[in-house]
Amino acid sequence: MTTPTLPDIGTSTQVYRIFIRATPQAIWDAITQPEWTQKWGYGLRDEYELRPGGAYRGHASTSMQQMGMTGVIVDGEVIESAPPRKLVITWRMAINPQLKAEGFTRLTYEIEEGRGGVSRLSVYHDCTGRPGHAEMIKGDKQGPGQSAGWTWILSDLKTAVESGAAMVR
Repeated sequence: MTTPTLPDIGTSTQVYRIFIRATPQAIWDAITQPEWTQKWGYGLRDEYELRPGGAYRGHASTSMQQMGMTGVIVDGEVIESAPPRKLVITWRMAINPQLKAEGFTRLTYEIEEGRGGVSRLSVYHDCTGRPGHAEMIKGDKQGPGQSAGWTWILSDLKTAVESGAAMVR
């Protein structure tokens, strides 16, 4: 008798949900505005052309530059932009030659307004056929520079939006 196995969702689509005491517009701005994106996660200066076919680029943060990483760290293309509710982009780790060669993943942000000034942010990261990206973004470490993945990044986003400051820097 064989034991059935479940598909490894970690190597196909990773799903994260977080509740943030903020309006959908405030969360949208934190995700899409360069002055905000530098305040959370790894501090990349994210730049979006918020139209289908528009470019997405995440530029090295000051701390990354101090470690010798410069230029575009992640890149992609905007697939769908419906402010302040939904953003879909292609996404890849451009600075790493192996991951760059692996190709683009698909990243979706969905923002839903809830009750009492709390909104839900859902992040879907489809890494089908991109095992290196899937491993990197799932993260199991605890902090910047340690491949902490989406759990850490979204926790920092929540902290930045609610308090105006990152968890750590």
